Amino acid sequence: MNTARLDAKQGGGWLGAYVLAYLVFLYLPILLIPLFSFNNSIQAAFPLQGFTLEWYGTLVGNSALSGALATSLVIGAIAATGATLCGITVSYMDLYGRSPLAATISAIARLPILIPGVIVGISLLILVNLAGFGPSRIAIVLGHVLVALPTTVVVMRSRFAAIPKTIREAALDLGASDWTTFRRVMLPLSLPAIISAFMLAFLTSFDEFIVAFFLAGTEPTLPLYIWSQLRSPKSLPTVMALGTAILAVSFVIAALAEILRHRGLAATRRPAPASLSKPEETERGELQWHST
Repeated sequence: MNTARLDAKQGGGWLGAYVLAYLVFLYLPILLIPLFSFNNSIQAAFPLQGFTLEWYGTLVGNSALSGALATSLVIGAIAATGATLCGITVSYMDLYGRSPLAATISAIARLPILIPGVIVGISLLILVNLAGFGPSRIAIVLGHVLVALPTTVVVMRSRFAAIPKTIREAALDLGASDWTTFRRVMLPLSLPAIISAFMLAFLTSFDEFIVAFFLAGTEPTLPLYIWSQLRSPKSLPTVMALGTAILAVSFVIAALAEILRHRGLAATRRPAPASLSKPEETERGELQWHST
């Protein structure tokens, strides 16, 4: 017994050391970016020369940076909207459509996450050239919808799966149509997950580089602008300052998306009030809840 406990303790110690080494390897380079963004030197090296906010000041009034940021924001908002709408539809039909075709479409929608970005970028470049509009904002939006779709499908599918099936069945038993049930019952219950999926899709589009590299026209996105600035060693501190700002905003958005998703799941698991009676159908086929 003592030997088994000793072996388990040693195994736990090795596992803890492995996890620690993995976290250091993964996050230490990221933490160095904010550190060097405040360093009073164009060289990203130790020892640090001093504290400065000069590199953040260079971000203000930069017309090229402002244009790239505006392009990324517009593309990200449109792509996230499209990916979220597609993710809602695909996930709902996968769970409640009860059709082999719906399950196949859901599997295909999640497939791009397994395909290398270079392959996706080259394929989309050929497609948009054949379509006649070539590299442009429209091409990037289509590419980013494809890239962000797996995220929205996974988030929305888990949310729809967490909603008790009896809620939908009760609505249908009361005479509500499939569309009314989807619009008046399932969507309101899934609102936190919808917002979370939109945020994560926006981050995916905003930070995406490979597909945008192949599909960008004369208006580069922010990641493409950062890549172009890395060619000049003197621009490295400015890039690190910009990267720090992007990292902070991305962390906040991702945290909010995760909080919303967990709150939605918690609300689904919360038992209904005892004073709440069964829903009644209105003349328009909608559902109303009445307290007893």
